[in-house]
Amino acid sequence: MDYREFFSRFKYLSKSPGTGGRIKAFPEDFVVIEEPLPQIFEGKRYAIFLLKKRNWDTMAVIREIAKRARISQGEMGFAGTKDKRAVTYQYISVPAQAKEKVENVKIRDVELRFVSYGRFIKLGHLLGNRFRIIVRDTDEKAFEKTKGIIHELREKGGFPNYFGYQRFGERRVANHLVGKLLLRGEFDKAARLFLGEADGTMDGDEARGHFSETGDVELALREFPGFLRYERAMLHAYKRTGSWKRAFLALPMPILRIFIHSYQSYLFNIYLSRRIEEGLPLSEALVGDIVVQVKGGIPYRDRTYRVTETNVGFVNERIRKSQAMVSGPLFGFAMRRAKGLPGRLEEEILEGEEISLEAFKRLPKPMAEPGGRRELLIKPIGLTYGYIPGTGMCFRFFLPKGVYATSLLREVMKDH
Repeated sequence: MDYREFFSRFKYLSKSPGTGGRIKAFPEDFVVIEEPLPQIFEGKRYAIFLLKKRNWDTMAVIREIAKRARISQGEMGFAGTKDKRAVTYQYISVPAQAKEKVENVKIRDVELRFVSYGRFIKLGHLLGNRFRIIVRDTDEKAFEKTKGIIHELREKGGFPNYFGYQRFGERRVANHLVGKLLLRGEFDKAARLFLGEADGTMDGDEARGHFSETGDVELALREFPGFLRYERAMLHAYKRTGSWKRAFLALPMPILRIFIHSYQSYLFNIYLSRRIEEGLPLSEALVGDIVVQVKGGIPYRDRTYRVTETNVGFVNERIRKSQAMVSGPLFGFAMRRAKGLPGRLEEEILEGEEISLEAFKRLPKPMAEPGGRRELLIKPIGLTYGYIPGTGMCFRFFLPKGVYATSLLREVMKDH
């Protein structure tokens, strides 16, 4: 199953026909510029670099920099992963004593510029990202279509804040299913799926197919190509320990957490889609909803409050003033749960998946997920767009951290 088939289950919010078109025809068509938290520049223990990369996966380039600078990958910090097929700018931190080593690193399609000294950059240490995106293969009618869709979305309070396909994969949409199996404690099935899922279009798929059929670890170690380093790390760990649970725990922490985060994202997308399908409002709070505070267009997801019979009018006035947003669930063991109609919808989703919130706590400690809330709608900040003859539509906007530009473009293009 590819991402188009996967996303067909999630409802659009706007009704207008899309523009169609194609993104990421060239890396330069998708430019991402990170806006960091100012606090990262406080202190002197770490050197802060601006990393520009083209057609590189964030984890892959971090690993390559660490290798060439001869420093530990764990000593390097960054605020978030960025798209691979793109030109992206983001900040990374390295120990201050490694500054000269990193300055001397030369990698094709990668630029590193020392900015200042500061602190270790952790995941989430950013305000958001600025985007400049070209949508190719559109005609001159695309501008008017875009104008109509944007007007419709503004009337509805924003675009649906779906997790984008990057969260799940474009061709191997399986990470969320692996996450579900891990939550069930079915590590052997999770391993068979992660290592064996293949659609026949990617390098290494023949080896994956053989493993799916046989479960033969020795054969897989002979056949899996070297670039499948995480898969090979798991296979080696299983060969050493005889435990698929320990094999998963041999993966780097950011990779290990992807599976659970992907499943959380899938459940959130289901909730948002169901709310659209059932006609429950996204820009108006219902009694029982949990709302998040908003300042300057930035949601503060750790600042939430419940909507009650007595405060519903006050809350909805704040929503109209863009000071609050209705949220949906990021399921986890410490998640603040909704009540009323929204709460019943959350319960139905968990029951349908046969998953309890306690399952997120029973995971091995590195994978345990407390959960949280995420706003259902987002208003892009500073959105401008125009049609470039012979090229296509060009969009510029800013989005808070964790929000996917492809989810806005999905509403405009109606392509998946």
